[in-house]
Amino acid sequence: MTTVEKIKAIEDEMAKTQKNKATEKHLGMLKAKIAKLKSELLKDANSSGGGAGVGFDVKKTGETIGFIGFPSVGKSTLLSKVTGTHSEAAAYEFTTLTTVPGVIRYKGARIQMLDLPGIIEGAKDGKGRGKQVIAVARSCDLIFIVLDVNKPLHHKKIIENELEGFGIRLNQSPPDILIKRKERGGINITNTVPLTKIDHDQIKAVLQEYRMNSCDIQLRCDANVDDLIDAIEIKNRKYIPAVYVLNKIDSFSIEELDLLYRIPDAVPISSGNEWNLDELLEVMWDKLKLVRVYTKPKGKLPDFTDPVVMRSDRCTVEDFCNKIHKSLVEDFRNALVYGRSVKHQPQYVGLSHVLQDEDVITILKK
Repeated sequence: MTTVEKIKAIEDEMAKTQKNKATEKHLGMLKAKIAKLKSELLKDANSSGGGAGVGFDVKKTGETIGFIGFPSVGKSTLLSKVTGTHSEAAAYEFTTLTTVPGVIRYKGARIQMLDLPGIIEGAKDGKGRGKQVIAVARSCDLIFIVLDVNKPLHHKKIIENELEGFGIRLNQSPPDILIKRKERGGINITNTVPLTKIDHDQIKAVLQEYRMNSCDIQLRCDANVDDLIDAIEIKNRKYIPAVYVLNKIDSFSIEELDLLYRIPDAVPISSGNEWNLDELLEVMWDKLKLVRVYTKPKGKLPDFTDPVVMRSDRCTVEDFCNKIHKSLVEDFRNALVYGRSVKHQPQYVGLSHVLQDEDVITILKK
């Protein structure tokens, strides 16, 4: 029996099992077994070059956005309109058979965009070239899930399921659960908030399924079984922001457009007519959470043409120095900063100072 067949057998057993208090522990163990088997699939894909192959091995430069969707939803047209890169587009399915890269300069930042081949249901299990497509998506900083609004929006759920099966968590944060393995002493569970979705017996059952018979676990959120499994499988999880790009709105009425705007994290567009692409790029910028820092050499004017672009969670002065050259940290005396991150204009700061968007910095050496 293959790994995929084993997963299907367990899913069938779960579907037949009634959900009640008496079966919660058993269902939790089955979920853990499925997660372990899916991790095996993920390792197989990585070891066999799941993200590589002809046309799939694209060098990552800067922030990267992956376009994912079913065939013929308009990904290629969108890439062409936004970046000026030609990606084959036609009125039949599976036009794009390889990864097509493009680059956009937006607010001074260089952002790479990847038009990935269309995926189909069962991609996570290897159908089509699904494993390669999703493996590339795992390396992206943001995912555009492109949907054709003229086709059922249950496509959205199918794509989410495919990505989730490959360890990708969209628009989520890692569960606030700490797990510390130890050599002996059994399982010690503490929680800082009331647990309403899981009990200690379920937690122990899942941990034992992973052969974690001695560990300290602290739950600092109202977690469920899936959150616990994600915390255990944290190395196999990717938490990536996503935007649902609802394409081909030119065939929709104003009333129908109002309904589309109610979908969370969604931006309705028409790539063919170039409608609403400005809003899409603004949402893209917000999701990426980028910080632009301008350099000002001592005695010269600031260079506003080529900012140093960093992630908002990694933008201390030390991060800035390392991005330019590691020797800057060794020779660092202090920095002179202008902008929103300082109270005085300018202000001397140290390596731990957190920079904000459009700050101007001068590094002073020893």
